[in-house]
Amino acid sequence: MSQDRLIRLVSKSEDGNKSGKGAGEVYYTRYNNKNKKDPSKKLTLKKYNKKLRKHVEFTQKK
Repeated sequence: MSQDRLIRLVSKSEDGNKSGKGAGEVYYTRYNNKNKKDPSKKLTLKKYNKKLRKHVEFTQKK
């Protein structure tokens, strides 16, 4: 995978806290920031969390 466009997505727990079951799961994907309409917004995707065994929202981190 090309490292120049690789971004890190981190999940939150169900209750919205930083700690808890399922929090901190990491998902890596490619993303082209040049085509982004609003560069100040962070990417959010719904992905499967293995610890929670359901789909949760992952947000972009640096």
